[in-house]
Amino acid sequence: MTDAPSPPALDAETLAFAGRIFQFARMGHAEELAELFGRGLPANIRNDKGDSLLMLAAYNGQPDAVRVILGAGGDPELANDRGQTPLAGAAFKGEVEIVRMLLDHGAAVDGSGEGGRTALMVAAMFDRTEIVELLLARGADPDRRDAGGKTAAEMAQAMGAQATPGLLAQAPRRQP
Repeated sequence: MTDAPSPPALDAETLAFAGRIFQFARMGHAEELAELFGRGLPANIRNDKGDSLLMLAAYNGQPDAVRVILGAGGDPELANDRGQTPLAGAAFKGEVEIVRMLLDHGAAVDGSGEGGRTALMVAAMFDRTEIVELLLARGADPDRRDAGGKTAAEMAQAMGAQATPGLLAQAPRRQP
């Protein structure tokens, strides 16, 4: 039996380039990202934490970068190593425009990563009423439970959210 070959060592220049790419996503450098995608950069490249360029741009509130990454084939369902999706990241940060963009590009409204926590649950926990309303309008299930058995309303109440528990209580329910 032979040992699997070890990956090639990366030189300092390559590591610095990789760091710049992820910083472009965080800082919203859409033009630079578009140029790199045009030269063959994969849209779903991920860092050492599993964060994709789309996750970083969505989480950091960079709509122009999100638009460019999605246009280059960025996967709105690609969760990071902690099971967080770009949709949940944008919901956590209160980025309504980005949530809408991700949904328009195929992000599953009830999509979840590890632990079963959806964007609706995250938005409800942090009292992001506009995002809760948007997700519900797009078909999010207010009765869905995470891996621990909690609903969005229960999570919101546990976090002391003021408005979202009421919104969730009034949300239309899916018929069995």
